[in-house]
Amino acid sequence: MSKLYLVPTPIGNLEDITYRAVRILNEVDLILAEDTRTSSKLLRHYAIETPMRSFHAHNEHKTVDRILEELEAGHTYAQISDAGSPGISDPGFLLVRGCIERGIEVESLPGPTAVIPALVLSGMSLDRFIYEGFLPQKKGRQTRVKAIAQHDATTVMYESPHRIVKLLTQLIEECGEERLVSASREITKLHEETVRGSLAEVKAHFEAHAPKGEFVVVFQGLNAAQKSSR
Repeated sequence: MSKLYLVPTPIGNLEDITYRAVRILNEVDLILAEDTRTSSKLLRHYAIETPMRSFHAHNEHKTVDRILEELEAGHTYAQISDAGSPGISDPGFLLVRGCIERGIEVESLPGPTAVIPALVLSGMSLDRFIYEGFLPQKKGRQTRVKAIAQHDATTVMYESPHRIVKLLTQLIEECGEERLVSASREITKLHEETVRGSLAEVKAHFEAHAPKGEFVVVFQGLNAAQKSSR
């Protein structure tokens, strides 16, 4: 029976994978991997011998039709990203949409993601939050930062160690130094760290301590900031 499984993979600690994910990766005909070199380490760790094929942001437009035809022929495939859940700031959207259009069953497994732990660790209100993913490096970046500064709800986004201080500086320019922010890095890894405080405090920390690792930044919403200042 044709089927596509979306299988989350560990974001750091290899123990953070479900029994069902390992079983499915063993049972499918093929694993579509963002980077086969990266994913081979995980597969070796769990003695998974299922063949892999590269499927990433640079080739998905060219290969998606071929994959859909193979699925329609009765194959079962699993898609994985380098870390976390496929389709969340990673390839996956085009393939899922194609499966839906062609009536191919899609099943998404629950599993690791950096966003939820970072949100919970922030200590901020999470009744509503906005996911911004990666901000543009250049064109359109300032416009997005301006919008984030005006979000009523808590905002969560990804940032590289090379631009974390730039992001904090831009946010300060838009809304002052007192808005709360939480920056988590290396979640589930040996050097996991979360730095919390005002924009000014967190910026000062990373100016004094060289940022390392990918960051998940959680930013206080405007409503919460206005309430706390009363």
